[in-house]
Amino acid sequence: MTILLALMMALLFTDAIAVGTTSSDSSDCIECHQDFTPGIVVEWERSLHSQRTPKRAREVADELERRISATTTPAETEKFVVGCAECHLLNPEKHEDTFEHNGFQVHVVVTPEDCAVCHPVEREQYAENLMANAYHNLMSNPLYKNLADSINGVRIHTDEGITFDQPNALSEADSCLMCHGTIVTVDGMETKQTLMGEMDFPKLIGWPNKGVGRINPDGSKGACTACHTRHEFSIAMARKPDTCGQCHKGPDVPAYSVYKVSKHGNLYSSASYKWDFEAVPWKLGEDFTAPTCASCHVSLLTFSGEVIAERTHRMNDRLSWRLFGLPYAHPRPKSPDTTIIRNKAGLPLPTELSGEPASEFLISDEEMAKSRETIQMICLACHSTQWKDGFFTKLDNTIEVSNEITKAATALVAEAWEKGYANGPSKGHSPFDEAIEMKWVKSWLFYANSTRFAAAMGGADYGVFQNGRFQLSETIEEMGDWVKMMDMISTKAEEQKAE
Repeated sequence: MTILLALMMALLFTDAIAVGTTSSDSSDCIECHQDFTPGIVVEWERSLHSQRTPKRAREVADELERRISATTTPAETEKFVVGCAECHLLNPEKHEDTFEHNGFQVHVVVTPEDCAVCHPVEREQYAENLMANAYHNLMSNPLYKNLADSINGVRIHTDEGITFDQPNALSEADSCLMCHGTIVTVDGMETKQTLMGEMDFPKLIGWPNKGVGRINPDGSKGACTACHTRHEFSIAMARKPDTCGQCHKGPDVPAYSVYKVSKHGNLYSSASYKWDFEAVPWKLGEDFTAPTCASCHVSLLTFSGEVIAERTHRMNDRLSWRLFGLPYAHPRPKSPDTTIIRNKAGLPLPTELSGEPASEFLISDEEMAKSRETIQMICLACHSTQWKDGFFTKLDNTIEVSNEITKAATALVAEAWEKGYANGPSKGHSPFDEAIEMKWVKSWLFYANSTRFAAAMGGADYGVFQNGRFQLSETIEEMGDWVKMMDMISTKAEEQKAE
């Protein structure tokens, strides 16, 4: 009897360690922060990190149910839940933002490299994702950077007309880089007055930021918290379209806006209160009954015990087309680093200005078919082959038609450049900052993109009158009328010269 009791106590003690023991270092953090930043502590207490050790997570019998991809984790963390210290004290030698804080070597910015201790597969996949390269792909592409500057720069009215100043770093951080990510660097230390008196902290430049392509102080790229918001790090939150809507609401990438007016969005709004957003794997028809962004692009999905789609944090895996036209929709780029792309004209664009793809840098027809088949397997879990085929036929048509209309807009702005009505790149000027050029940008960045997203996600109402086909047609007409007006002015001026 004594032996049996001892065994039972040992099992209970072992289970307690596996489920919820907090390390002494994390306990020290919590002791202070529950008074000074209680919101952080409460969020963490609601998280799975606060309840499960890496060892227990790794030992889940069914591999599909595991939420950890590491096969081993550091011995010193095995018996503790994932607390403050387990993240903010990791890899101190790699972090430029490491500083001494109450006896600990702490870093402020937890990065994908830190998360990789438990989630190496997810980190590796995410690194091959366009999102992880979002800062670099925008800021290191001279054309895209020029477009961003034309939007964020300061326009000043003078006697000579409107002059233009480049945007400052704070303006960039508060606009495009909010989603694309900033470069977070350390500019020495600074003393701050806190509720506990004066304390020294690293002076972070480019912070705060949760952009998907953030360049971190340890040199890594990305921010897991863009989707798994700190300090709850919830899979349920990441699976909900509202999370994606932070950066995909539009009008340039209006996926969330389109989703809300689609039948899938209608089902989500009406029935999601009955869904299980925590289940792993995510069982179609049991845990949820209509797709979200995550179910189509990220999540591990099963139906009747069979895997329909593998989990991936390389979000482009299931995409054949890049609907986001620059300026045309095109096959998905081979590399997540799109700065390497050059078209035949030498421009860093995935297509020619005529719409012809820069095929050397884009996936092949065979790879496109493979990606399409992957996402169509998800469709077929609920829809017939006829429904699926009809849907994608309409999408292909919309891609073709919207690209053709973009070609008309491009021809009009090129005509304006050729006739000297706008300065344009041939004269060493920006192709984005004059009125006719900005209309051209709107035609593809807002309206053609919206039309395609609406077709891809079944949100026609948004893609017709809200921000799509009507506005695209209207913009083409306005551009054409503007060129005609300038022709008339030019002709009149020539006639007056002749007199």
